[in-house]
Amino acid sequence: MALRCFPIWACPQTAYYHYPLLGFDIKRRRIPLWECSSSASQRAVTVVGGEVPYGRELKKPSDEMGLTQESPQPETFHRDLSMLPKPLTANSLTSSAGDDSKVRISFQGIPGAYSETAALKAYPNCETVPCDQFETAFQAVELWLVDKAVLPIENSVGGSIHRNYDLLLRHRLHIVQEVHLPVNHCLLGVPGVSIEDIKCVLSHPQALDQCVNSLNDLGIQRVSAKDTATAAQTVSSSGERSIGAVASVRAANIYGLDILAQNIQDDANNVTRFLILARDPMIPRTDRPYKTSIVFSLEEGPGVLFKALAVFSLRNINLSKIESRPQRRRPLRVVDGSNNGCAKYFDYLFYIDFEASMAETRAQHALGHLQEFTSFIRILGCYPMDLVS
Repeated sequence: MALRCFPIWACPQTAYYHYPLLGFDIKRRRIPLWECSSSASQRAVTVVGGEVPYGRELKKPSDEMGLTQESPQPETFHRDLSMLPKPLTANSLTSSAGDDSKVRISFQGIPGAYSETAALKAYPNCETVPCDQFETAFQAVELWLVDKAVLPIENSVGGSIHRNYDLLLRHRLHIVQEVHLPVNHCLLGVPGVSIEDIKCVLSHPQALDQCVNSLNDLGIQRVSAKDTATAAQTVSSSGERSIGAVASVRAANIYGLDILAQNIQDDANNVTRFLILARDPMIPRTDRPYKTSIVFSLEEGPGVLFKALAVFSLRNINLSKIESRPQRRRPLRVVDGSNNGCAKYFDYLFYIDFEASMAETRAQHALGHLQEFTSFIRILGCYPMDLVS
């Protein structure tokens, strides 16, 4: 309902009236009164893009209740339609490897580390952010300082990195990608030296263990360092001709060292598996092979682990990884031993990777079935498999 204003005096001039009872005159002017109007055509209309729908004009803010004393000039509100947000598509919900120029990825170590190489393999145009510890790399993602973190999780020679499995459970990040990186350990030295000049090498303990036979054949002493890139940086800063480093080709290029020998690792098929972690999970799909990582603990009872693993075999789901870690908060479980007292044994967490997408019905049914035997379960991530030729 709108209100219309109209004057009650026909004469525009000022009029004077005498009130004998009051003893004075009162000067009266035109006074507007209001009347009700139920005309729907007086309602305000919101217009986008400069068009007036249904032939109606946009009123001024004061006209939204129909308070019109004079005929206003038509006004419209113009908006650039190109500035409106575009609707999301299926491609908008998945990360694109080709659009990674603004992605910031944290890693443990300094420039030249293998973790940085893994990040650049997954996102060639990304900005890498070095961190002092693995914990710091996780926290950088949680504090929105970076977009993702890269984490080595296992090596084909050295096995699983248990410390990083514990970090996966401690933090609430999601696995969104995996990267398999072939390891190429190189013997590095300052410019101008030969292999015969090297008397000792610096590197990460695991890298030294993977090259123990080659270094023994050369008669070179091994000295542990924080990581491979730090070893290369130390050799470059010292300038000592008798000290070398075991590190990557990228580290040699960054710190200006000569590559004296390549692929000095004892096992030629040396591969490290890395995980890419993010704050938000990846939306699972079925257009390519996917892998799902979970962690769970079991209820007490005979054969419970067998029953838990059988839920995947019953649905033809392959398990590619299983890892167990004692629970830190409850390391021991007490079981009644009837007349012989009680028994104590470790209570374990089980980390499992299985080859199926959570978008598949069989994977959903398998996890639903698994819950019957578990006291705790958590999905760490569902992500595309890194298919290595």
